[in-house]
Amino acid sequence: MTDDVRNIVLGVLAAGISACLGWLARTYLWRRRLRRKQAFFGLPGNSECLLVVNREAGGDGAVHRHDVFALLEMSALIKDCGAHAQIVQHDSAQQGFGERTEFCLGGPASNRRMAAHLSSLLPGVKINTDPDPGPDRGAFQIGSERYRAEPGVAEYVLLARLTAGQASRPVFLFCGQRAITNQAASRYLARHHEKLARKHGKDSFCLLLKVVNSQAYGPDVVELVADVTKAAQEAAPAVRASHRAKS
Repeated sequence: MTDDVRNIVLGVLAAGISACLGWLARTYLWRRRLRRKQAFFGLPGNSECLLVVNREAGGDGAVHRHDVFALLEMSALIKDCGAHAQIVQHDSAQQGFGERTEFCLGGPASNRRMAAHLSSLLPGVKINTDPDPGPDRGAFQIGSERYRAEPGVAEYVLLARLTAGQASRPVFLFCGQRAITNQAASRYLARHHEKLARKHGKDSFCLLLKVVNSQAYGPDVVELVADVTKAAQEAAPAVRASHRAKS
């Protein structure tokens, strides 16, 4: 074998070894990232989860189109984890939580299960469900603070990940003042779940988000107002201050 042939063979072998090592490294990183994602969402491969949908206000069992878009956002995440979703109406999901991951969508006025979750898991959150028009319609009271909506200009939504213990599967809440804010929260979770997983791990959290100028930007412009986990998990005191949303 001449030196030229030997150099060619060695070059091919080196290239093959480098390609194999690169593929192994990428596969390892992809699997580690997937495991972290599955752990955060409580969705190991081939597991089952629930998508609990609300009803559109005034509709006979209908789901608002923005809530449908939110379900699509969650469905993509569930598929990425290799899990399977079952869609159920809010008034037919009569079971406890912790055995299967749950994604619950909508405010307490249109979602009975959301109302139950807020009452038992986030007692510091009170939401005005009065159907009559007024400045406090749909307003959030979290601890001693109140957050009112300005429809189409600035609206609020709660994004929460709650568990009953380290071994239980989480329930994710998307509780907004309008349907478009539910979609905004689901999109925020899809975009920032890695950051949230690094910060909170498997612990519970409740974030207050503000959707800015939805009449122009839809669900895309979202601001993190505060981490309200502590206030939301404690019994609500008397109202002390009122906040109007500002764009």
